[in-house]
Amino acid sequence: MLKQSFIRLASTDVEYRPFAEVPALLETPNVPGNVTVLHPGEYNRSDAIDLKPGDAVKTGQKLALFPESVAYVVSPVTGTVAGIEPFAGDFGRRYAAVTIEVSDEEEPDNQFTEAAASPSLEAAKNFLGCVPGMPDLSVFGDPDHPIDVLIVSGADSDLMVDTNKYVITAETAEVEHGLHLLREITGVDRIVVALPSDIVQGIGSLEAEVFGVSPAYPSANPRMIANAVLGEPIPAGRTLAEAGVAMMSAETVANIGKAFESGSIPTKKAITLIRKDGSKTMVSVKLGTPMGRILRDYGESLGEGDRLILGGPMTGSAVFSDTYPIQADTDAIMVQDSQAVSFVSDYPCINCGECIRICPTKVQVSMLVRFLEAGQYEDAADLYDLYSCVDCGLCSFVCVSKIPIFQYIRLAKYELSRLQAAEAEEAENV
Repeated sequence: MLKQSFIRLASTDVEYRPFAEVPALLETPNVPGNVTVLHPGEYNRSDAIDLKPGDAVKTGQKLALFPESVAYVVSPVTGTVAGIEPFAGDFGRRYAAVTIEVSDEEEPDNQFTEAAASPSLEAAKNFLGCVPGMPDLSVFGDPDHPIDVLIVSGADSDLMVDTNKYVITAETAEVEHGLHLLREITGVDRIVVALPSDIVQGIGSLEAEVFGVSPAYPSANPRMIANAVLGEPIPAGRTLAEAGVAMMSAETVANIGKAFESGSIPTKKAITLIRKDGSKTMVSVKLGTPMGRILRDYGESLGEGDRLILGGPMTGSAVFSDTYPIQADTDAIMVQDSQAVSFVSDYPCINCGECIRICPTKVQVSMLVRFLEAGQYEDAADLYDLYSCVDCGLCSFVCVSKIPIFQYIRLAKYELSRLQAAEAEEAENV
């Protein structure tokens, strides 16, 4: 079979809903007794670490477990470290869960205040890698893959999520300031702001090109936006950074602007709360707040069989407990009523072709899934364009047999990444 090497956007009947009006952002009334932040990287209880239970921390303080590592997390509150435990995320992601008991009095940390006086890429990398929106600042300054264009997305990639659309409309001045700073500290000349087509006219002048995103889902998918902005296909299997593209959310840019202007690291996250009845509320919460606390504060209950989803309806992940904390990249939490939960089956594919017709990159999904079900991931990648998939979830959405195709695809990509990492490590040791 001829391997498809690039993205081709196909039209679908699934669309993003426009704003009727800019919603109000509701502040969560109380900071919870404890917050939990996830420090990236594997951690074992026997490891010698710099941070210990009982240590006092300040709001905005940079917390690093290992002295030789560049990984860190930022404390969103003032308090005392109550515990540090290993934490397993989706698909093998490893963290250390740092739980902080919140103090009554807030005391800001001043390390970043000194660095903010002279904005630089180094200061941003050292302190702002965990601001709400979670920027990947490591892509800047790589001589092997220089960044030619920075794309700032004011659109949300999943359906029903309004977080970045809210930020770009309600905090335009903060986004503008962030754009100016990023141009200055990264040296990237071309900055493009991608906006939902329904709000392009309502946004004032920005220090960047403006690109209108089609309402057809998944046009706001980061890879789809990059492909459209560049006007040429990005080969399957290449990262955006390898193609010279950096992508940030509007919320990320606004928070970078706020950080350098105020000299303090933002610690509140805007999220879209999607209720059982489909209504939405924009809320602002402290990073590390348990999801269950937000549901209780806003009167949304969890019943037997209800599903709690981190993210939106198409690409979100169900979580096993309402104690799961809000992190810097959490754009939405969704509560799905037990009666509305779609069942998943092990029925065989009936070859209806709906998944192929709706796939925006025209992957032969009905053939791909056969290899994925059998665990033949390398053949799936080589023969049936696994890496052309942009992870939009439309194939699972339309599947008549209710095969969890999207989950199979995510698992396959994860397993192949593990295999490639193991091969690279083995090659280094030869």
